[in-house]
Amino acid sequence: MKLKEKKAVFFDLDHTLWDFEKNSALTFQVILQKHNVEVDIELFIENYIPINLKYWKMYRDGHISQQELRYKRLKEAFVTVGCDVKDVTIYKLWEDYIALLPTYNHLYEGTVEILEYLRPNYSLHIITNGVQEIAKLKNADIYHYFDTITNSEQAGCKKPDAKIFEYALKIANVEKNTGVMIGDCIEADVQGALDCGLDAIYFNENKLAVKEGIPQVHHLLELKNFL
Repeated sequence: MKLKEKKAVFFDLDHTLWDFEKNSALTFQVILQKHNVEVDIELFIENYIPINLKYWKMYRDGHISQQELRYKRLKEAFVTVGCDVKDVTIYKLWEDYIALLPTYNHLYEGTVEILEYLRPNYSLHIITNGVQEIAKLKNADIYHYFDTITNSEQAGCKKPDAKIFEYALKIANVEKNTGVMIGDCIEADVQGALDCGLDAIYFNENKLAVKEGIPQVHHLLELKNFL
C-alpha cells in the first residue's frame, strides 16, 4: 500500500542502511590481533552482538554514558567468553574500534538501489543515535544522497525522544504529515517516530513479531511497495 502525500524519507543508519554487524566484525578481527588478545574471534563476536545491543539500550535510555557504553560492552563480552583482558587493553581496543569502524563500508543489500529509486521523488535524511555518521556515509559513498543528517549530539537527546525527530523535521523543513521514518529498532525508530506524529516503517530484517498495524519490510527494496 502506497503512503500518500509523502515528500521526505528519514532513515536510521546503523543496522538499517550501513551493515553494522559486518563492519564491526571486520574491525574486531583487526584490533584483537593488533593487541594480541587470544580469543576465539567468532565466539567473541557472537557474544558481543547481544551485549552491545543491551548496553546501547541502556545508553539510549540515559542510564550510562558513552564512555561506559564503550568500556562495559567489551568488558562483559570478554568475561562471557572467559577471556581475561586488562582494563588498559580494553581502553586501547575501544579507541581503535571507534577509529577503524567507519573505514569499512558494507551496506545492506539494496541500499544504493533504493536510494536511487527514492531520490528523484523524495528528499532523503538521516536520524541517528550513532557516531561518526558522516565518515560512515562518505566511506560507503552514499553521503551525497542525503539533504540533512541529524545525530543525538546535535539534537541534545536520543531516539526515541520526540525532540530529536522534531529537530530533524525542522532542519529538513519538512511537515510531519509529509515525512516517514525508516529504521530497524521498533522502540527507538518506529515507536519514537509514531509518538512524535511521524509515520514509520519498520525494517524488520530478522522477521520479529510486531504488533498489528505497523508497516514493515524485510528487505530494503520492499520499500517500493510503500513509496
